[in-house]
Amino acid sequence: MYWDLNSPVLQSARRVVERLREAGYEACWVGGCVRDALLGLPGSDVDVATDAPPDRVQALFPHTVPVGVSFGVVLVVEGNVRTEVATFRQDGQYLDARRPESVTFGSARQDAQRRDFTLNALFYDPIEEQVRDFVGGQADLEARVLRTVGDPRARFHEDALRLLRAVRFTARFDLTIEPATDEALREMAPRIQLVSAERIRDELVKIFTGPHPGTALRLLDACGLLSFVLPEVAAGKGVAQPPNYHPEGDVFEHTALTLEFLPERPSATLAIAALLHDIGKPPTYQVQDRIRFPLHAQEGAEMARAVCRRLKFSNAERKQIVSLVANHMRFIDVQNMRRSRLRRFVAEERFDEHLALHYADCMSSNRNLDNHAFCVEARAEFASHTPEAALPPPLLSGYDLLTRGYPEGPHLGDILRAVREAQLDDTLRTREEALDWVAKHWPLEPGEKTS
Repeated sequence: MYWDLNSPVLQSARRVVERLREAGYEACWVGGCVRDALLGLPGSDVDVATDAPPDRVQALFPHTVPVGVSFGVVLVVEGNVRTEVATFRQDGQYLDARRPESVTFGSARQDAQRRDFTLNALFYDPIEEQVRDFVGGQADLEARVLRTVGDPRARFHEDALRLLRAVRFTARFDLTIEPATDEALREMAPRIQLVSAERIRDELVKIFTGPHPGTALRLLDACGLLSFVLPEVAAGKGVAQPPNYHPEGDVFEHTALTLEFLPERPSATLAIAALLHDIGKPPTYQVQDRIRFPLHAQEGAEMARAVCRRLKFSNAERKQIVSLVANHMRFIDVQNMRRSRLRRFVAEERFDEHLALHYADCMSSNRNLDNHAFCVEARAEFASHTPEAALPPPLLSGYDLLTRGYPEGPHLGDILRAVREAQLDDTLRTREEALDWVAKHWPLEPGEKTS
């Protein structure tokens, strides 16, 4: 069992338990922190469960935040550390597939019975250093089995998000779903449609930024959830690809492998873009001299924009995901790009994510990394030790041309774009060179020039 005893979070959570015990209450750690410790994994947050009612918790600690008093939840604040303290409870009926209509404070055993999976219903006494297990969670962890607490249909009916959580825990911890839980998961998959887009989004981000995202994608499909939460990705099943470029198989298998080749702990935007990068292939599928997907990146970008809106991603996240999908095929041309175009491409915002997606895309298909290496070298060359040198500010502005006597109009934009191209091609390096170059290529009539 692994506990980082030097962790300020752990030390603060122990002091919370000690204070509650001194006041005559039962208290212990609960949930994911106990599960992770038993698996030998480092944890982050440590939650405390107690039979002390919320008002007593608030009275016992000088700094608290009542984040969910009606559900028995209070945050105890100690310096920069916040410890969630929840009163043991029983839940009433679930009427909205999310939360109970009422709660009744109870015992540790009753609290364990209301939780989702046995591996999340374990308690730990940090004073006696003992695990308290009312539901067989330790045995399930040792056997690497995911099992609901009690009747799986009842658990999934109470909160439909547990359907996605089952997939996340199974993939993350390399578990097998026990038969009754698996049967209920497949049978009740349509209930995921009752869950809000925001909650689905957050769970998908946790799934695909966590361990074994490709396994998770296959499991989402196998249990029937994928067609409800991401039908655009499910549509890749059975869509063949040219074997010379994609020996791995169809679009769906390529997507699953792409996810596996992402860096450890990818950002949400990179993970979701990898998931969506080829959703434009099914609607653009054609067989000519070979299988082709004309303009699938552009089609996929528009589809990705719609998916991001549906799942309520922020504007900034949506912009980056769409950019990653739209640009993932540009790497094919990098070695033939004009210097100015290449310079702009490698200076794209958060280009590291573009590179990471391209790497994963290649490794999940033909494994040719020549263009990846070319872009890494090009970016290093353009950077010249400072970020500003990678994409320097323009040499000229419209004001410069106007003061030289050029009349207003659309042609000013044409001139400035040409100057910019020449600058990024390293043909022009100074403002004076740019002005002379403009005068040579766009000479003014004698009467137009001003002093």
